[in-house]
Amino acid sequence: MRAVVQRVTSARVLLQEQAGREVGRIERGLMVLLGVGKEDGPADARWLAEKIVNLRVFADSDGKMNLSLLDIGGEVLAVSQFTLYGDCRRGRRPGFEQAALPAEAETLYQLFVGELQKYVPVACGVFQTDMLVEINNDGPVTVLLDSQKLF
Repeated sequence: MRAVVQRVTSARVLLQEQAGREVGRIERGLMVLLGVGKEDGPADARWLAEKIVNLRVFADSDGKMNLSLLDIGGEVLAVSQFTLYGDCRRGRRPGFEQAALPAEAETLYQLFVGELQKYVPVACGVFQTDMLVEINNDGPVTVLLDSQKLF
């Protein structure tokens, strides 16, 4: 699994097809764009959720990035994004051969969200839907995580 994790002061997701109806909103926390690959399984979802809730990217009283979502009582906005598996090495259009098929990806996305919900409040986008994502990136702080690149 691949995740783009952004520290935010707020974020929300709206459905394009429904005149911008808001389906998820958070205040201080992390915006997580999540891609699921063909090789991913339940262990990847659990590892990534645990990693994200414990990621120390929030400032302590000395201004050092030393606090996690758990420490600050933060929230997560999780949005699926298969394009994180876009391969742009050849041609001009990304290939998505390494992205999981939608049914498998949705199952693992839901498992990931469920794991996060054990620790913090989570808002979500709608799987396999065109969305507008608005964020107020704080810092900016952006971290890339990949469960297949552990070593």
